[in-house]
Amino acid sequence: MNSPLNTHNGLAVDSQSLDALRSQAKQAPDKALASAAKQFEAVFMSMLLKSMRDATPQDGMFDTEQTKMFTSMLDQQLSQNVGGSRGIGLADMMVKQLSRHVDMSDIETAGKPLEIKSGADALNAPAQTKAVIPSAYSENVQQNFVQRMMPHAAQVSRETGLPAHQMIGQAALESGWGRREILMADGSNSYNLFGIKAGADWNGKVAEIKTTEYHNGVASKPIEKFRAYDSYADAFRDYAQLLSTNPRYAKVMEQGQSVQGFARALQDSGYATDPKYAEKLVQVIGKVKTSA
Repeated sequence: MNSPLNTHNGLAVDSQSLDALRSQAKQAPDKALASAAKQFEAVFMSMLLKSMRDATPQDGMFDTEQTKMFTSMLDQQLSQNVGGSRGIGLADMMVKQLSRHVDMSDIETAGKPLEIKSGADALNAPAQTKAVIPSAYSENVQQNFVQRMMPHAAQVSRETGLPAHQMIGQAALESGWGRREILMADGSNSYNLFGIKAGADWNGKVAEIKTTEYHNGVASKPIEKFRAYDSYADAFRDYAQLLSTNPRYAKVMEQGQSVQGFARALQDSGYATDPKYAEKLVQVIGKVKTSA
């Protein structure tokens, strides 16, 4: 029986180890990222040791092909041991950096028109992204996201009456607890937690990314424009304004503190066509309450 991937014992340079890392990535993305980062650090250390060996004179009486081979094996083991312990800090830096930059090409829309027209005006509907499974993110990630977003959500809640934990729940579902945020072309944050598209009536900054859309069951990957903000506070205000001014979401605003009613009304209004969207949203909002 194969054991789970262990960065202490080997690197993902063979097909078996690579398959184990891929499986871990599906089951626990955070742990997989940490494993990959540690392996990269181990490879880096191996290359560093090799460069040091190459720069050392090797014309002594004990320098033979056999000693070179065993020295290479020793360096490889040393690099893995360093990566398996606290390392040199490179892995931690990579995890911190990469955890905020996720490839957005796998965002999936659910098939509803993303721009709802009313007369001559276009009302911008949110990008209908594929809902992220709540359990895919650790409790620390969830708590950190809630703590960072609560001040902004609480302020908008006082202004509009929308419950803060419900807004944060939808932001968490759409952005993968902040791990799948839409980025600008230069890599900076668009702060668009809710996936709201930039229609003809949007005069602010935009972020263009590749997204997967389904029309009549056929998938395509167009480049779409999304609204970009200067802060998370602006994102929450714009989201609340969309729900409160767009007739399409009138029933959402009528739900008050009812989590089930809020989630069901959003799904029925066409915010997303995922048949389990309301169910997933209720689960995430429940986690927000726990993490708050």
